[in-house]
Amino acid sequence: MSVNPRLERLRAAMQSAGVDACLVPTSDPHLSEYLPSRWQAREWLSGFTGSTATLVVTRAFAGLWADSRYWLQAETELAGSGIELMKIQTLASPGGHLDWLAANLAPGQTLAVDGDVLGLAQARALEAAVKKAGAALNSALDLPGAVWDGRPGLPDAPIHEHLPPFATVSRAEHLKAVRAAMQEAGATWHFLSTVDDVAWLFNLRGSDVSYNPVFLAHALIGPEDIRLFVEPGKIDAALAARLAEDGVTVRPYSEAKTALGRLKEGDTLLIDPKRITLGLRGAVGAGARIIEAINPSTLMKSRKTAAEAANVRNAMEEDGAALCEFFAWFESAVNRETITELTIDEHLTAARARRPGFVSLSFGTIAGFNANGALPHYHATEASHSEIRGQGLLLIDSGGQYLGGTTDITRVVAVGAPTEAQKRDFTLVLKGVIQLSTARFPRGTLSPMLDALARAPLWRELRDFGHGTGHGVGYFMNVHEGPQSISRAIPDASMAMEAGMITSVEPGIYRTGHWGVRLENLVLNVDAGLSEFGDFLGFETLTLCPFDTRCIDTGLLEPSEKAWLNAYHATVRERLSPKVTGAALAWLQNATREI
Repeated sequence: MSVNPRLERLRAAMQSAGVDACLVPTSDPHLSEYLPSRWQAREWLSGFTGSTATLVVTRAFAGLWADSRYWLQAETELAGSGIELMKIQTLASPGGHLDWLAANLAPGQTLAVDGDVLGLAQARALEAAVKKAGAALNSALDLPGAVWDGRPGLPDAPIHEHLPPFATVSRAEHLKAVRAAMQEAGATWHFLSTVDDVAWLFNLRGSDVSYNPVFLAHALIGPEDIRLFVEPGKIDAALAARLAEDGVTVRPYSEAKTALGRLKEGDTLLIDPKRITLGLRGAVGAGARIIEAINPSTLMKSRKTAAEAANVRNAMEEDGAALCEFFAWFESAVNRETITELTIDEHLTAARARRPGFVSLSFGTIAGFNANGALPHYHATEASHSEIRGQGLLLIDSGGQYLGGTTDITRVVAVGAPTEAQKRDFTLVLKGVIQLSTARFPRGTLSPMLDALARAPLWRELRDFGHGTGHGVGYFMNVHEGPQSISRAIPDASMAMEAGMITSVEPGIYRTGHWGVRLENLVLNVDAGLSEFGDFLGFETLTLCPFDTRCIDTGLLEPSEKAWLNAYHATVRERLSPKVTGAALAWLQNATREI
C-alpha cells in the first residue's frame, strides 16, 4: 500500500473517532532512539525513513517536521505523498509542530495521540499548545495502530547476562546503589522504562532493536521485591533463577501498567518525567505520591568505573586495528577497482567482525562520498548510492559494539588530491576537535557550556554546523547515552560533567551539493587537578585512528595544535602496532608520521 492510501485510512479512522487531528511521534513505550518495527508507525504512514521526525495529520493537511539533518532526505522520500515537509533547524527550534498546532487547531477541535508512546515531558508541552488553541487532547487512542494491517508483534529475541570480566559491577551492587538513591529521594518505589537503564541495572543484554544491545522491558523496584516485566519466553528458567537470587521476579511485559495501578496511598513512587510515557504515568494508582527526578541509574551508568574504562581502552584498540585493516585495503583499491558507499560498509563491518569481543555495529554505517557527505545522517541504499572514484572527500561515520565497550568514530579521507577549499574546511574542523579535546573545566560544568569551544575555530571563519558537538556513549550499551550532551541544548542540572563519562567530540562543516567534513573521537572525563578554585576535569582521547594528514592545511595550525596531533598519532601508532601486521601495519606507520 502506498503512502497516500494509508493517510486516507487514518483520516477515516479519525472521522469515526470524532478526531480532527492526529499526532504521530517517532517513539515507543520506552522512548527509545531505535524503534522496534512494531512502533514505526510514523515511517509506515509517511514513507520517511529518517531516525526522528513528527507527523501531524488533519482532515485537509499532513506535515512532517524534520530538522536540518534530514531535509534533503525528506524532500526525496516525501515526494508525491501529499505530506508537506516542515523544516526546523533543530528539534528545539521555534516553528515546530507545537507552534503549528497552537496556531492551527480551532477551538473545540480534538487532537489524538497515543499516550503510550508520548513522553510525559513532551505531553505537558503538547497539552499547553492544545490548550492555547482552545482544543482538546485525546491520548487514549492509537489510531495509526488501528489502521495498520500486518503490524509487527513484539520482538522475541532471548535475553542474556552481561558477565565478568566485562560486567565489572554485580547486579546486587547496582540494585543496592539504586535503592540507596531511592531512599535519599524519599521514595519507596521506583519505576523504570528506558531500556538502557533496565539493561544496566540487571546486567542483562538483548537484541530487540538494531545496534543497541537492549531489550524491551519495564522494571518496578519496591522495598521488598523487584519486578522485571518482559515478554514471556525471553528469559529462560536458569536466568530467571539467577535473577531470583537477587530478589528479582520476572513478570509478563503486559502486567507493567497493572502493577503501577496497584500502588496505593502511603506508597511513594520515583519516576523520571523525561523517561516515562504519559500512558504509564496515567496508570499509577490514584493514592500514590509521585516524586519526579532523573532515574538514579541514568546518572550512575554514565560514570564508567575504572575497570570499565580499562575495558573500553582495550575495545578501542581492537576497533582501531580493524580501521587500519580497512584503510589499508581502501588505499590499495580506490581508483583501481569498483568501490561504492555500500562496499565501504561491507569491508569495514567485516574488519570489525574479525576482532575479539565484537558483537555488532553500534549504528548503521554512514559512508558519504562528496555531496553525500554533506548529509549528516546519509545512508547509502541499494537503490541510491555513489561509486567512489576520481577525486573528492569520503566521510565515514561508523562504530561497533564490543563486550567491553561501544565505539563511534568519524573520519574523512581524500580520494585523489583534495582542493585547497576542502583542506581549509578539514583543518578548521580538526582545530575544533583539538580545542575541545584539550579543554579543562571545573567538575560539574554543565556539558552544553562546552559546545562553543569546538565551534570557535569555525565561527572565526563564519562557518558552523547544525548538529550537536557531542553525545554521551554507553558501555556496551546505547551509542547515544545521556544525561550529558555537548550541544546547544538548554542545560539542566543533570547534564553536569563528572569523572568517568564518555562523550563524543564531532564538529563538522557541510557544503550542500559538494562535500562534508566531520571528525569524531570519543573522550573520557578524567581528573585534571585540584586547585584553590576547585576540582577540575579534562578529556582523555579514547579513539585510536589517524587523521588524514593529506587533508590538512598545516599553515592554519598553531604550534600547539601540531604538537597535539603529532602526540596523538604517536599514541595511535604505539598502541595499534602490536595489533596489526603486513599492509595494515605499513598503512598505520605511514598515516601517523609527524607533520
